[in-house]
Amino acid sequence: MSEALKNKVAEVLNEPGCATNTAKADGARKKGCTKQLTPGAAAGGCAFDGAMITLQPITDVAHLVHAPLACWGNGWDNRSAASSGSDLYRKGFTTDLSELDIVMGHGEKKLFRAIHEVIKEQSPAAVFVYATCVTSLVGDDIEVVCKAAAKKWGTPVIPVNVPGFVGSKNLGNKLGGEALLDHVIGTIEPETTTPYDINIIGDFNLSGELWQVKPLLDKLGIRILGSISGDARYRQVAQMHRAKATMLVCSQALVNVARKIQERWGVPYFEGSFYGIADTSEALRKICGLLVEQGADVELLSRCEALIAEEEAKVWAALEPLRPRVAGKRVLLYTGGHKTWSVVAALQELGMEVVGTSMRKATQNDRARVVEIMGDANHMYENMAPREMYDMLRDAGADVLLSGGRSQFVALKARMPWVDVNQEKHEPYAGYMGMVDLVRAIDRSVNNPIWADLREPAPWDVPLTGGAVLPAPSGACPVTHVSAPMGRAPTLVPQTPASPEVQTPQAAANPLEGLANSATDFEDC
Repeated sequence: MSEALKNKVAEVLNEPGCATNTAKADGARKKGCTKQLTPGAAAGGCAFDGAMITLQPITDVAHLVHAPLACWGNGWDNRSAASSGSDLYRKGFTTDLSELDIVMGHGEKKLFRAIHEVIKEQSPAAVFVYATCVTSLVGDDIEVVCKAAAKKWGTPVIPVNVPGFVGSKNLGNKLGGEALLDHVIGTIEPETTTPYDINIIGDFNLSGELWQVKPLLDKLGIRILGSISGDARYRQVAQMHRAKATMLVCSQALVNVARKIQERWGVPYFEGSFYGIADTSEALRKICGLLVEQGADVELLSRCEALIAEEEAKVWAALEPLRPRVAGKRVLLYTGGHKTWSVVAALQELGMEVVGTSMRKATQNDRARVVEIMGDANHMYENMAPREMYDMLRDAGADVLLSGGRSQFVALKARMPWVDVNQEKHEPYAGYMGMVDLVRAIDRSVNNPIWADLREPAPWDVPLTGGAVLPAPSGACPVTHVSAPMGRAPTLVPQTPASPEVQTPQAAANPLEGLANSATDFEDC
């Protein structure tokens, strides 16, 4: 690992805006959050994966991975981050290094040629070049190559020096944000600015969730000037420094970016969520309040309250038929980040009981909010093993599991309903109407009659306790015409065929000759 990368990692781990660090004593704070990595620490995603998650939803950028084919060979699409324009971000570009390239030191030359080819063929707004474990270990200097390529072809080429061995996916999120701070944010001035310009950081427009919120902001006259990184364009990210306020959606991933934008350009930020009715309303109030503090007209506050009243009335009317179908259902929530508390509040609004919520990737602020919402810390799980999750579901400690795709098989094994609320989901659940979609998904799953059938014993496991007794067979078999002996079924005794030289025509005759299958026999279909 280069000295520059070591210093950047240490800086990120000692993040002043992180509630964990601010709660430490001075001596402990200097050590940051660093700890020795253990085998399997990146099983949930390495640092390179985290950087890609943060940056790939910038839609008009070509994302070029400098690595052997395995790191990004099947790179089409992403985590369902939707775009309203270019689909360039869905394409995977890689230098496809071979063993010969690595042994002979051809990596940097091949990267330079790959950047040229991508610019010539795709005409991207910029090229993001990602270092990986192999190219970092052999010492390829992607920053020098990117600088030379940008100078030669006039297109921004951004180095993202976040190899997978640096640490976890979450650390990669932050380091990806650092690449934007170092090379992108502040490099382009917007054509116009207004007192109603905001940034949204930490929302990735998964399945189009940002589009469920944007119409609300449009009604208030609020413009999303910059976004990291849901449905974003390179130019939007580059001009984020001119916004008037920032909403931070996932502080665990990108609090360093929001804090540094505030320190460098004076753009205040707050943390909020667009999950649930109450949290969506609170987020709108905070956005409008910050904008008024920054110079927007004070009448924005009254317009905000009028919009909240109108939207809440509509959403509660839409939820009224669904409330009796989900009220009282017990939910086990196994997700991370801000959803650990925002989804809890949303479910409780509808009378559901949250029996447990995981605290993976949760900050101290997230934990404090869970305690505030649920009353205590007894229902918080640091990391629930699959066996514990299975036992809770099987013993009817919960009626439904809300989690990511990797946990769905635990629920299915326990014969319990499951709803995907993580990044791989295919339905958007943000904003007011997103809450209606989430409740409908829970209703469809929990009240599906298939679960009652699955929990019933199999027919062969049910003991025979009585019933009609079939009469003994009588008469002759309709095929062979062999009569049934009294009291038991006819038994066919195979005959030993005679030798060919003594076999008679009568002995060789087929006893089934002349019989034919029905025209509707399924074996003939």
